[in-house]
Amino acid sequence: MNAAKPVTPPVRAPQIVDPAKYEGKTACVIGSGFGGMALAIRLQSAGITTTVIEARDKPGGRAYFWEKDGFTFDGGPTVVTDPPCLKELWEITSHDMAEDVELMKVMPFYRLNWPDGTNFDYSNDEDSLNAEIAKLDPGDVAGYAEFLKYSEGVHREGYLKLGTVPFLDFKSMLKAAPALVKKQAWRSVYSMVSSYVKSEKLREALSFHTLLVGGNPMNTSAIYALIHKLEKDGGVWWTRGGTNRLIAGMVRHFERLGGTMRVGDAVTQVHTIGNKASEVETESGWKQRFDAVASNADIMHSYRDLLSGSKRGKDYAKSLSRKSFSPGLFVVHFGLEGTWPGIPHHMILFGPRYKGLLDDIYKQGVLPQDFSIYLHHPTVTDPSMAPKGKSTFYALVPVAHMGKLAVDWDEVAPVLEKRILDEIGRRLIPDIHDRIVTKFSYAPKNFAHDLNAHLGSAFSLEPVLWQSAYLRGHNRDDVIDNFYLVGAGTHPGAGIPGVVGSAKATAGLMLEDLAIKTTA
Repeated sequence: MNAAKPVTPPVRAPQIVDPAKYEGKTACVIGSGFGGMALAIRLQSAGITTTVIEARDKPGGRAYFWEKDGFTFDGGPTVVTDPPCLKELWEITSHDMAEDVELMKVMPFYRLNWPDGTNFDYSNDEDSLNAEIAKLDPGDVAGYAEFLKYSEGVHREGYLKLGTVPFLDFKSMLKAAPALVKKQAWRSVYSMVSSYVKSEKLREALSFHTLLVGGNPMNTSAIYALIHKLEKDGGVWWTRGGTNRLIAGMVRHFERLGGTMRVGDAVTQVHTIGNKASEVETESGWKQRFDAVASNADIMHSYRDLLSGSKRGKDYAKSLSRKSFSPGLFVVHFGLEGTWPGIPHHMILFGPRYKGLLDDIYKQGVLPQDFSIYLHHPTVTDPSMAPKGKSTFYALVPVAHMGKLAVDWDEVAPVLEKRILDEIGRRLIPDIHDRIVTKFSYAPKNFAHDLNAHLGSAFSLEPVLWQSAYLRGHNRDDVIDNFYLVGAGTHPGAGIPGVVGSAKATAGLMLEDLAIKTTA
């Protein structure tokens, strides 16, 4: 059964702070994605009067949602892993996340399907998973066990030890280097997986996860193999009502603590005086001074546009323009007549190529004739996402970002949309076109327009070793010393655990910087 009873995940010890240390202090968080809301909750919990400013008509950033013809379509993340990192945001003030959010366990985590009809159900049920591996290659069962040990090691070094630690200077990176070198962090996820298992299908099954945070499995550091340990321990979860309800719960908790949401009013400028962010100005003409400003907006937009009046903004935007950004996404949202109990919550429909397709997306910048599809089917877990007797889906394919792929998305979108739906029809739902009640697509140009995403990139800076830790956007700016970053463009990177981890790292810096100094 995919629709499981809600389970309360394990808890971890919260960080307790003394609100008296921050009396009278104010902070602004620009953007209300998962990273922005997690940071705002931490600041407000500490007693810092915090305002979140969101440009769009609803909070959430990439976790936006649409309601059409009775269907609910989540626009962004759909996989919730490591619930304790979220639960901690409530525990700081002795609240329970269950007051605002209901998590539902998803099983299997994913069903992977290849064009020859092979299925592979990936989960943390050891016996079931070993049986799935044995179907591909019995000899790989032992190899997977060894790979999992490797994953446990990089999870310990890369996530538990470093995932919420800011890297503000090169020395801090050098300090972490020996452990990462020991774990062969310079190798790619695919290369490391291949050293443990022989089946090509299993290699794809154990390396595709990096695509969910914008990384090419052929280039992304083997450190990202930690995702397997993360999912094995924490499971894969769904928020009843959609991922948007997780954002809504975070907003409710933030406002309960006394925080202020300013929605539908885009920030146009972060004014500076010397090396200080002094005032935030919005599209409506609203202005306010803050002791500290943190941006959860796109990293290039933050520096090139919001800090355009400062030398630092121009200089760092120029530096960012030389960096590598993750690809874009093309997403088809559709609601169907009928229910589909045989299609699990998450599926990956692999295409006929793996490395070649990734090369087309990440290197060549072409729109290939084939594709791999991530198919999201929330109504199999949570029927409330669609009218009775109907089903909500979205189909996502990675595409090159707009800096590499120069196409007219208004012309290409309907063609690509039909090709994707045809493939789903061929492999899963033969009469899909006859069953469609409503549909729409979302392309890189929409990411660029709605989210100010540089080049229409879906995950900000590409997660490669030379753009990690100190070499990524810093949680606190090097020049404007009360301007901070949170979200996918800073350490540790994209994905819900990543951006929530960045919020913890950034909050630690802000709490230290804003604390009222007392003399004995």
